[in-house]
Amino acid sequence: MSVLWLVGCGPDRSNQTDVSDEPADTVATDTASRAQDRADTDVQTREVEDAALHVLVVGNSIAAGYGLDSEQAFPAHLQEKADRAGYDVHVTNAGLSGETTAGGLRRLPWLLRTPVDIVVLELGGNDGLRGIDPSTTQQNLSAMVDTTLARYPEAEVLLAGMQVPPNLGQEYTDQFRQVFPAVAEARDAVTLIPFVLEGVAGEPDLNQPDGIHPTAEGQAIVAENVWEYLQPILERRLEAEPATS
Repeated sequence: MSVLWLVGCGPDRSNQTDVSDEPADTVATDTASRAQDRADTDVQTREVEDAALHVLVVGNSIAAGYGLDSEQAFPAHLQEKADRAGYDVHVTNAGLSGETTAGGLRRLPWLLRTPVDIVVLELGGNDGLRGIDPSTTQQNLSAMVDTTLARYPEAEVLLAGMQVPPNLGQEYTDQFRQVFPAVAEARDAVTLIPFVLEGVAGEPDLNQPDGIHPTAEGQAIVAENVWEYLQPILERRLEAEPATS
């Protein structure tokens, strides 16, 4: 059984919900992030519109592929898997190193300017690294799900579960572990990946020298973990597509 390490995701470019905890450059950072989101979204709009399904990955440095080329990050692997399966699917990688659930919640309205069918929500690791109250993390994740469904009622969310080691205290560890199942269980449109880093966390050969971020091989395993839950959703929705178009 591998040790389950907390994912601390690269340089911190996001912020807390409480204004008092935010660094002085919060507004500038958020503005730059939103500007990049707008540019990325505009570039991909045509590709998204041409595809039968749009999968949006909202995550931190795991999705962003910290320390690797973008094509080695797990969202790129998901696109490759969809292509090999013959699925008419476009995967958008909106991973941002250092992202917290609070930052993701702020970015989400920009990302949802382009219609989505499935959102892969891979956030929460940095909340745990900072020792943020698990109830706050749960509220932010729930709000992201609700925001998505309010904009696109037929959308589905694939929630990537995360865990933290007991160095923050067993009580905190247990509370954090329950955040992701609680969010998923409250909403029929949410499917839970129990632990997105299963088989990767705590494995030296599958992580970069920092012991935190997956190597290219580790990212491929993360992609397998996500694909196990994403593929059935894609297949079901693609089969239903002709009847609903």
